[in-house]
Amino acid sequence: MERHNNTILIAENEKLRIETLKYKEALNNPKCASHRGQPYVGTMSFEKQQLMIENARLKEDLEKIAKIAKNLAKSSFSNLPPSSPLHTSMPSHSLDVVSYIPQSSMVEQVHGGSNEPQMSTINSTFTESEKTCIVKLAVGAMEEFTKMAHVGAPLWIPTFHTEILNQQEYVRVFPALLGPKPLGFRSEASRETMIVIMNPSTLIEILMNVNQWSAMFHSIVSSATTTEILSIGVPGNYDGALIVISAKFQVLSHLVPTRDNYFLRYCKLHPDGAWAVVDISLDYMRPVATSKCRRRPSGCMIQELTNGFSKVTWIEHVEVEDNVVHDLFINLVNSGFAFGARRWIETLERQCKRIACTITSNIPPDNYSGITPEGRKSLMKFAEKIMQSYCNYVGASPPPPYIWTVHTTPPTGANDVRVMTRNHTDASGAIIGLFISVATSFSLPVPSKSLFDFLQNVTSRNQWDIQTNGFVVQELAHITNGHAPSDFVSLLKANCANSSEKTKIIVQEVCTDSTGSYMVYAPIEIDTLNLVLSGCNPDYGTIQPSGFAILPDGLGLSGGSVTDVASGGCLCTFAYHTLIEGNITEFPPDMVTYLCNFMKCTIERIQAAMMRVST
Repeated sequence: MERHNNTILIAENEKLRIETLKYKEALNNPKCASHRGQPYVGTMSFEKQQLMIENARLKEDLEKIAKIAKNLAKSSFSNLPPSSPLHTSMPSHSLDVVSYIPQSSMVEQVHGGSNEPQMSTINSTFTESEKTCIVKLAVGAMEEFTKMAHVGAPLWIPTFHTEILNQQEYVRVFPALLGPKPLGFRSEASRETMIVIMNPSTLIEILMNVNQWSAMFHSIVSSATTTEILSIGVPGNYDGALIVISAKFQVLSHLVPTRDNYFLRYCKLHPDGAWAVVDISLDYMRPVATSKCRRRPSGCMIQELTNGFSKVTWIEHVEVEDNVVHDLFINLVNSGFAFGARRWIETLERQCKRIACTITSNIPPDNYSGITPEGRKSLMKFAEKIMQSYCNYVGASPPPPYIWTVHTTPPTGANDVRVMTRNHTDASGAIIGLFISVATSFSLPVPSKSLFDFLQNVTSRNQWDIQTNGFVVQELAHITNGHAPSDFVSLLKANCANSSEKTKIIVQEVCTDSTGSYMVYAPIEIDTLNLVLSGCNPDYGTIQPSGFAILPDGLGLSGGSVTDVASGGCLCTFAYHTLIEGNITEFPPDMVTYLCNFMKCTIERIQAAMMRVST
């Protein structure tokens, strides 16, 4: 394989050498028809030459995309060939945690979903004039994003936790692609750069496949759908692909409204080999009365490094009106930290490490107590389903038919308890139970790390988990889930001294980074566990996710040192999910009181334990 790749590289090198000689000859003998064949380029400054070259390139891009969009508009999407996997000429590498090149099929195994872009519409709803505007908007957004990704000060101002945009400099340098900022909106713009363990081809495929993208960023993307496919790009890859996406972005608390976005996503391979994926809002073409967020050019620039690594520069630039955020989260949201570039790129880094650990076989057997590689992979996939389910139900916009109902509890430092219900049905549609979810958010004057360490520690579980009272909790398996020791999947067993009580088995996943920490768990039946450990894919329909999302309180994000993020107070969202079996169609009234008391008691236990830790 390496010999074959070397042959390809030698041929490409020879081709580039010949093209370089042609360009040198053309520069030495420049001609211009409008100047009667006299040399023209040589009389210009270097800056003007570069501007002319850039202008010609942009015109070619515009013509190419317009041609593709026009051809697609004339034919039915049903006649389109399926998109091919991204082509890559990268050399092969051995598969281990450090040197890792995941393939698209591997990502599908971890997150599920199709490898092909989602095609939800056959006939475009845009007019020809609108398509022309969209193409021009895409090219303009890509040009603006590319410049923003490469320049530094004074456009970008470094702070202790991220780079923020100098709005005055931005207005002076860049054209207003979307017009002026709407009245009552405020701007959020940040930039982060990080090296991740994934090759550019796989990253591009994830970003351009909405199913995989939303699964990769399930803690941020509440829901997402592809509403239009205007171009599938160049055959063989996504260069020139244009899709329209409708998505909701969330913070893991029902007290922070989701941000609804309707935007265009454009993918381009630059001449230097770097990939860029840029988003820009289309709300001005489809005005929505409830739209309170629009995206200026945002996205990521991906550069290929050695050993399957990628250097990713992420930019988030939005204008938003979110004056209904709860007081608990107002500082975190207003700081730009809640939805900023740092949260996106650290989530990407953590997920790339997770995928690498899921697939690699170079982990010592002691880390997972003799579980087979197939069972280990299956257990990690099951834990990922638990985490995804938790993120889906804990936000402000849960999936239908869930609807939050507010129940006020006595003051305990927590806010209102939110309750949701959903019928649990069998294959025939008959009701066999009722799913109930409850959630509440509260603040604690302790660092996020202190609360996270307390909650994920098996020895301290009896101090806060009411359901393990009288039980002895032990860890049966501990599976590394990333490069950090705080990222892992564990299998817990709770034994009760009273033989009449049933032994409880719990699957738990914990992970953390500077933007947030998560500890999510769910009970699992013995029969289901045996299926998982044998490498089978059991039915995930009865997952009952519970757990904690821990975020910084935002008070230390306006200045100071980088340690302020970890040493300030924290915000915690506790969610509990249970299933009541039987033909139940209505929420039992007495269950409201029970669940509110259950949440209150759990929070009081956590507060008391944190007081002991802080003193």
